[in-house]
Amino acid sequence: MTGRTVLITGSTDGVGRRAAVRLGAAGTRVLLHGRDAARARATRDEIVAAGGPEPEVLLADLASVAGVDGLAERVRDRTDRLDVLVNNAGVGFGAPGAGRRVGPDGTELRFAVNYLAGYRLTRLLLPLLLRSAPARIVNVASAGQEALDLDDLQLERSYSGVSAYRRSKLAQVMFTFDLAEELRGTGVTVNALHPASLMATTMVRESGHASLSTVEEGTDALLRLIDDPGLADVTGAYFDRTRAERAHPQAYDPAVRRRLREVSDRLAGR
Repeated sequence: MTGRTVLITGSTDGVGRRAAVRLGAAGTRVLLHGRDAARARATRDEIVAAGGPEPEVLLADLASVAGVDGLAERVRDRTDRLDVLVNNAGVGFGAPGAGRRVGPDGTELRFAVNYLAGYRLTRLLLPLLLRSAPARIVNVASAGQEALDLDDLQLERSYSGVSAYRRSKLAQVMFTFDLAEELRGTGVTVNALHPASLMATTMVRESGHASLSTVEEGTDALLRLIDDPGLADVTGAYFDRTRAERAHPQAYDPAVRRRLREVSDRLAGR
């Protein structure tokens, strides 16, 4: 990965941070994204201490369309190539019993951050990725997927943090499948990944669940999709760790995906 440029959203904690540090230490130019300046600086300093090139820190709140647009603009200002985009930033289940939350635009928070932000950011950076081809897009999803209610995508009628999270992750997988079809033959691949189950991360601790996997396990799976030469031509796949698997059956329904795209374009202001 030496000489290549990688943007990882949510790269100041969990798998995003470990992947950024390991890539940076190996000589990759990493564009660090986070919301918290202190955590971003700590990640930057860890990469430099490991002997890597000093990464650029890009602060943005991806809960709003304006935050996503600002991040895309700064990326385009800082680099003339982007070899890998990892849509990793996310909001977990939340604390037990926590109520429904919305972002600055009034969009349900998990739908906004886990899905819609990556949807819009990818669209905005697509010209840069196409110019940099061969390039890769990795959407960090989850094996925890739940069917979307197309008449209540933002869970206004019946809310739980677990359902909101799982539905947002299925939406990510649907976007992966659609975009892979659109980009087939361009040299830009798109895949979705469940890195590991209930890793020892901040979001898992907040939810009260016991950890089942390490962050390092998830990082290994993510780096494989980022850099494995054997996956150079693989696109439109969903991986559970290192295995290609079937996603939720709804992900393969073109009518559902079409309706999701229509809503996403409206909410993202395309």
